[in-house]
Parts: sequence; C-alpha cells; structure tokens
Amino acid sequence: MLGLDNSLLSILIFLPLLGALLVAITSKQFAKHAALVVSLVVFLLSLVLWKRFDPASAEYQMMESAEWIKVLGVKYALGVDGISLWLTLLTTGLMPIVILGSYNSVEKREPQFYVFLLALQTGMLGAFFALDAFLFYTFWEVMLIPMYFLIGIWGGKERIFATMKFFVYTMVGSLLMLVAIFYVAFRHFQQTQVLTTSITELMNTTLTSNGYTSEQGLLFLAFSVAFAIKVPLFPLHTWLPDAHVQAPTAGSVILAGVLLKMGGYGFLRLAFPLFPAAVHLYQPIFLALGSIAIVYGALVAMVQPDLKKLVAYSSVSHMGYVILGLFSLNMIGLNGSAYQMLNHGISTPALFLLVGMIYERRHTKEISEFGGLAKVMPLFAIAFMIATLSSVALPGTNGFIGEFLILMGTWQTNRLAGLVAGTGVIFGAVYMLWAYQRVMFGPVVKPENEKLKDLSLREVTVLAPLLVAVFVMGVMPTGILRSMEPSLKKILTRVESANPVHTAQVAIKKE
Repeated sequence: MLGLDNSLLSILIFLPLLGALLVAITSKQFAKHAALVVSLVVFLLSLVLWKRFDPASAEYQMMESAEWIKVLGVKYALGVDGISLWLTLLTTGLMPIVILGSYNSVEKREPQFYVFLLALQTGMLGAFFALDAFLFYTFWEVMLIPMYFLIGIWGGKERIFATMKFFVYTMVGSLLMLVAIFYVAFRHFQQTQVLTTSITELMNTTLTSNGYTSEQGLLFLAFSVAFAIKVPLFPLHTWLPDAHVQAPTAGSVILAGVLLKMGGYGFLRLAFPLFPAAVHLYQPIFLALGSIAIVYGALVAMVQPDLKKLVAYSSVSHMGYVILGLFSLNMIGLNGSAYQMLNHGISTPALFLLVGMIYERRHTKEISEFGGLAKVMPLFAIAFMIATLSSVALPGTNGFIGEFLILMGTWQTNRLAGLVAGTGVIFGAVYMLWAYQRVMFGPVVKPENEKLKDLSLREVTVLAPLLVAVFVMGVMPTGILRSMEPSLKKILTRVESANPVHTAQVAIKKE
C-alpha cells in the first residue's frame, strides 16, 4: 500500500480525466452510467485519503514531487493539508450527486456533457493539491475550459453572453496572477540564484513591504484580484449571476459548490503566505468589501423575481462572510471562514438542485409562477425547507457554525464590520423565507402546478447526502474544525509575524 500513498494524489487528479476519455468512447446509452461509476470510484479514493490523513499535523502530507519544466524551475509538486483535505472531499462528494442529478436533464450531446464534468474535476483537484505556484496556475486555467463549454453549450438563451463574461473576468485575473508568480520567482532567483516556483521556497523571498506601491503591496493586489473575481467579491461579482442563471443545473452546482471556493483557498494557499505584510495593509479594505458584499448580495437577492437568480445573489452574500473571516486575522475567524466554504458548498448546491428539479417540471424559474407547492410536492417542500434553514444559518444547521464563528472573529478585529455583517443574517432570513413562502404556501393558483409530480427516488437519492450533511455538520463540527486548525494556525502565525505591531513589540522586548 506504500505505492498508493506515494501516488494517491496523482491518481485522484487524473482518474477523472481518464474516466472522461472512457466516457467519450462509450455509447450514448451508457455514458452517464460510466461517468457515475468513475465519480464514485474517485470519491471512494478520497475517503482513503481522509482515512490516512493525520489531523494533528500542520505539514503537507502524501507529498509528490517530480521535475516538470526544469528550465523555469517548475515542479510537479503535490501535497494535502487540513484545508485542502476537506475541500477535496467536498469536490469528490459533489460530483456523483451532480452526475446523478443530471440523468434526465441533458437533452443534447450527452456523452460530451459528462466528459466536461469529469475534466473539470481534474482541474479542481489539481488546484487543491498543487504546491507549486505555476502548477496551481495551470490547474486554475484547466478549470476554466470545461466550465466554458458547460455553460456555452448546455446553458440558457443568453449563454454566449454569460460565457464570454465569465471567461473575460477569469482570464484577466489569471493573467495578473501569472505575472505576479513570475515576478516573485525572478526576485527569488536574484537573491538565491535558484530558479523555482515552489510555494514554500518562494515564501523565503525578501520583498519590499512599505506601502501599497511596494513589491508586496502590488503583488498581493495582483493575486487578490484573481481570487476576488473567483469568490466573487463586490464589485467584481457581476459575472456570477449571469453565469448561474444561464448555466445548466450541474454547472451551477459545481460553480457554487467548488469553483467559488478557489478564491478563498487561493488567499490561504498563496496570497497570505507569500505576502504576509501586505495582508495587514489591505485588511481594512477587504473587511469593508466583505461587509458590503454581505449586505449588497442580500438586498439584491431580496428583489429578484427569478428563483435561480435569487440563489445566485445569495452566494455573493454568503461568500462575503468567507472574506470577512479570512481578514479578521484571528483563529476564530479563520476557522469560521474555512468551515463556511464547506457549508456554502453544501447548502447552495442543494438549493440549485432543487431549483433545477422544479424547472424540469415547469420550465420556468419565476417565483410568481409558483405557489402552494407544499400541497402537491410535500417531499420537495421539506427538502427545500432544510436547504433554506441551512442558508439562513439556523442553529443546529451547518450554516450557523460558520457564520457564528466569522461574526465572533470579525467582532474582535473590527466591530463596525461585525455589526454590518450581522445585519446580513437578518436580510438573509428575509429573502430566503419570503421566497419559500411565495413558492410553497398559499393556494395553488396556476393550473400547471396542480398535477406536479413529487420528488422521485433518484431525486431523493441526489438530495439526501446534502441534507444529512446540513445537520451532521451543524451538530458535530469539532472533527472538521480540529483537523483544519493546525494548517490555519500555521498560516496565521506567518501572517502575524509580519504584523508591524508584532514586529515593534518584538524589537522592544529585545532592547
């Protein structure tokens, strides 16, 4: 089994891609079944990874390294820590759900649809495991291609506009990140005569840090734009509602469940460790932007007539909490932020799946077209209620743990930001519960709604893991939080060491 340990991460990354090739040559009749089997095998392998992971360690585990582009010092370097472990399990767990949930919704080019889904999984897992900055960038770009086609081919009427907007936004951020990576590598080479793009080695590069126009200030900004677009953070969020509304259900689920987490993960994996002094410089700005995103996303969601667009804007609001937690720069906030990324990857995909299920029946997402669905679709109403309560962070659900920790951590750092963010909890309850009331309660006014079929066994199977996770993570968060804490503490220690106040206190003690 030693051989599996030495290559488990590579197997997890490239098995979905090999599965995509298998699906591509499989007959149309069996394509979705083959894709489901591949995704289940990948999920089982990720459980092996979880089983062999040491939760008490802050170091990278199951590392792999090989020469890749020697002339640039680029290595194929992989590893997993407590943060990437749980995002990996989220990714591998969502993919079978997405594939099974798409069984009856793909009307054209069915094999190609599943090929792109599996190829997308390769990019996502590669980004979570990459320990080389250029390798991270490569997988970051790989993710863009399958999602581009998923929206562009299987999306709605305005899919081309949404696809181009998604592509342009992401590419601009990506190019800024690439330039920043090579600049840091160049400065590292100047100082050590060693050419490398290893994240851990680049952390030893000495960069000026006295202001926004210093090296750290500008480089952190370049990385931050790329990650803020992916989050997406106000005011760089405008691509997301269009992408969500036009994307097929599977695309929306993966986009909300995993791709948005790449922004938060990127801050933790690259921006914070590489430019710790700049984190303190930009902290007030990101606390302000995170607070604005929470309230803005909630208020815009409140007035949406389209149910899917309402859920899309809720993502803007909920991911604002992730940014707040990150830039609180204390362990409570960081723990809450990491946990919130997982929470959002459970509740919002459940909501998108439910919206997709009702869309398959009615071919509309307009809230005004519904009403009284609880009478004709009681199972659907129950499932939607659980996902809604998770989204509004009801105590006992997963959403409560993340948001409570973030608000506590933010309050310790900046009480104004914490107060503004706290109003987002109220607004979130308003728009979600109001939408639920309009869709589920009241008389069945539309004749088309009177004979709607309730959830099928397949749809219950699709939703059940997510709905169970809502309560399991809500009442038993300790195991996940404890396994992420060592890695988060290591990052926070490095950031705090560059805090001007901390540096001044150390100097005084030495004197």
